This record gives sequence, structure tokens and C-alpha cells, in this order.
Amino acid sequence: MTAAAPHRAYNVLFLCTGNSARSIIAEAILSRLGAGKFNAFSAGSHPKGEVHPQTLRMLENFNYKIGGFRSKNWDEFSGPDAPALDFVFTVCDSAAGEVCPVWPGQPMTAHWGMADPAAVRGADVEVVKAFIETYKLLNNRLAIFVNLPFEGLDRLSLQNRLDQIGRSKGEPAPGK
Repeated sequence: MTAAAPHRAYNVLFLCTGNSARSIIAEAILSRLGAGKFNAFSAGSHPKGEVHPQTLRMLENFNYKIGGFRSKNWDEFSGPDAPALDFVFTVCDSAAGEVCPVWPGQPMTAHWGMADPAAVRGADVEVVKAFIETYKLLNNRLAIFVNLPFEGLDRLSLQNRLDQIGRSKGEPAPGK
């Protein structure tokens, strides 16, 4: 009996309009939680051109290496040199309503919308709280995602699970 060849790492793209907060946070979390099993990317339909400073402060406080994060256009992931994508998740309602490029690899898609922490105005404590809440929600959703039995699910079942994760309020996975 021969062992099955290991599956290549899954390529996952997180989309948001500005690519400065939610999608960057998701990219960071999946890079950590899914190391070796997933390659995480993020992009925006109308990127801000820079990552929100609070995103970088928070990630650095959570011991992420922040040097490689940048706000980029989703066109980088639709050309002939783009990686074949397995999953594309929108994390903001605006990007979910836009006409997306054709993604290489015929990825599965799901909408995981949530409030934009970069839109919060007020005292610094309120802004920090909004970013931490976004982090917690994404961290919990991605913990569920990375633990899905990908090889044991048919495409329709997997799509249903992805949609359920996007509707969750970020409760930890059972047993977590």
C-alpha cells in the first residue's frame, strides 16, 4: 500500500475594499494558524495604499511579524502569474457586492462580512477595542476553518460549512 501524496498548501485570498484592516488581519491569522497547510493572501478592490496603523500595532502586540503586510489591489491575484486560488473570502459587505475578477483555480467562495474597525471613531480605547473584536471574530472563524476535514467533505458540504462559518458570530469551535 502506498501513501497518498500530501496535498499542496491551499491558497486562500481574503478580500475587502480597502485592504487595510480586516483582510490583513485574516491573512496574518491564517498564516499563523494554518502554517504549512495554507498560504494566506489579502487584497482590496480599492486598496487604501497602506495598512491601517492600528492593524499593525495590534498584530505586533500579538507577536506577528508585520514587515510583509501591504495594501494591494485584487488585480494581483487575477493575472496569469497569480497563484491558483482554492478559497476566496470577502470580509466586508462592500467587496461582497462588487463584481470580482475571474480568479485562477476556480476557488470556492464565501462571504464572512463583519464591521470595519477602521471606521470606528472616538476615543483610542474604543478604536483598539474594535480592532481586538475583529481579531477575535476572525481568529475563531479561522480556527474552525483550518480544522475542517477537507479531504472528507464533498464540494457542496464544504461550501455549506464555509457559509456557516461566515454566519457565525465567532464562537470557538467545539472542544476549543
